[in-house]
Amino acid sequence: MPALKWFNSFLKKYRAKLIFALFLTTITSIIAIVNPYISGIIVDEVIKNGNRKIMPTILATMAGATLLRAVLRYSFILICEKASQDLLFTMRDHVYRKLLAQDFYYFNNSRTGDLMSRQTGDMDAIRHFVAWVIYNTYENILLFVIALFMMFVVEWRLALIMITVLPLTAIFTFKQMNAVRPAFRRIRQQFSSLNAAVQENISGNRVVKAFAKEDFEISKFEEENDAYRDAQLNASNIWKKYVPIFEFLANILSIILYLFGGIMVIRGDITIGKLVTASGFLWMLNNPLRQAGWLTNDIQNFLTSVDKIYQSIANEPSIKNPDNAVKIGRLKGDIEFSHVNFRMDGETILKDINFHVKPGQTVGIIGPTGAGKSTLMNLLCRFYDPASGEIRIDGIDVRKMELQSLRDNIGMAMQDVFLFSDTIEGNIAFGRPDCSFEEVVAAAKIANAHDFIMEMPDGYDTIVGERGVGLSGGQKQRISLARALLKKPSILILDDTTSAVDMETEAEIQKELHSIGHNQTVFIIAHRISSIKDADLILVLDHGRIIESGNHEELMRKKGYYYTVFNHQYGDFEQMKHMEVAKVG
Repeated sequence: MPALKWFNSFLKKYRAKLIFALFLTTITSIIAIVNPYISGIIVDEVIKNGNRKIMPTILATMAGATLLRAVLRYSFILICEKASQDLLFTMRDHVYRKLLAQDFYYFNNSRTGDLMSRQTGDMDAIRHFVAWVIYNTYENILLFVIALFMMFVVEWRLALIMITVLPLTAIFTFKQMNAVRPAFRRIRQQFSSLNAAVQENISGNRVVKAFAKEDFEISKFEEENDAYRDAQLNASNIWKKYVPIFEFLANILSIILYLFGGIMVIRGDITIGKLVTASGFLWMLNNPLRQAGWLTNDIQNFLTSVDKIYQSIANEPSIKNPDNAVKIGRLKGDIEFSHVNFRMDGETILKDINFHVKPGQTVGIIGPTGAGKSTLMNLLCRFYDPASGEIRIDGIDVRKMELQSLRDNIGMAMQDVFLFSDTIEGNIAFGRPDCSFEEVVAAAKIANAHDFIMEMPDGYDTIVGERGVGLSGGQKQRISLARALLKKPSILILDDTTSAVDMETEAEIQKELHSIGHNQTVFIIAHRISSIKDADLILVLDHGRIIESGNHEELMRKKGYYYTVFNHQYGDFEQMKHMEVAKVG
């Protein structure tokens, strides 16, 4: 089973510790026979025959065995707990790294709540298995075997009668394992679904309140909560069916022992001391039978959780470092798209994209919603790979570059601004955490964010809420822009970065951007002509194709899409300006 093989790759590091813990478990299980055995001697030798001289030795032996068993038991429990925590730390770190290495395809098809449940509930089930289930299963099996062996030593006829319970225990254990496996899988699925619903609604609480849909969302949550409860109750019904059977089988041993053992004592086949000894071993037989149902549940829970975690990371990302990846330093920013096509989910997004950008140039990209503007930049960053064609930077195909060094050369202010629950300084310095505070301030000033930051209670030390809650859309965009600028990348991508700011603020930002020089290639995706009209090259996209390209003057002369958008945004202003000029004249 691949999932178990994967789990074993982590477990083998702690195998020596666990084997030592099981060795100690073996010793404690063997020591467990001392007190019942001595109890029989006390009855036969001390009480019946009056040999009190051996009492000090007997009491010292019993006390020593009890103390030694307690110390050894404490030791192996501690070892298992430490091993489980260390294994959990290693496994969680590995899974988290695998998640970060996944591509956009993976996260497009995965729910955050599902991934969170893998890192919480499923991980804890694995920890519980290593810390408790392993040694408990081994200990209970060992106690049962040792007790049964000692029963044969004490009185083989009594042991043969009691052993008749074993086939029934094995049958019901097997039946419970088969019944509980799908039940636990259902529990894990519903737990993931419940987590996803809660996470989604907490993240989107402002939308819920804005549309007054609290009652609707509560009803959706109740559906998920009911489904999770039903899954748990369904599993409980299985336990309810089998656990009483194991309890009955455990108690039937007591009846067998005292019924047949009592008859044998009366008949003189065994001494009462031997019956007491056998009675002392009874808990070593009863307890494993009582624990069988619960341990079976825990084992199935563990198997389900391992399988769930493994499935979440089993698929290798399609976007990864190639063999013999080219590790690059600082790029010049010479970019060429050559016959690039891109498809996703069977739909063609980009068709035959061709353009060339020289180092230091500014490229404006405009077009209707869904035209493929952001996808174009996602391909440049190699978040996706094109279906055909090539994207070359400084003459090197991006698919041959080391991902880390490629993306380290790119600064991106994304359309969907994400800010971490951190200080404003921490968010701006995310790309260069080792930078000086003065550099943070300088980037914030270029992004026209310094003034509003200084008006906040703690300035740059102000903690922003999760995803930037507490800031306006324009403020978040400017912090995002400052974060991209501070990185000082070879290639700067501004994806609709000033859509939430007013025209005056946008003009100030554009002025500051022009003042930083031409040491980087800049892509500006925008809906406003004002954001891109001064670009060296303007690309007009529609339905995944470049339908127009050129600078502002060239596109205005073509009188196509760009000309139409310009007139819609500036037509009235230009007409009024000409009228004012005519009046002055």
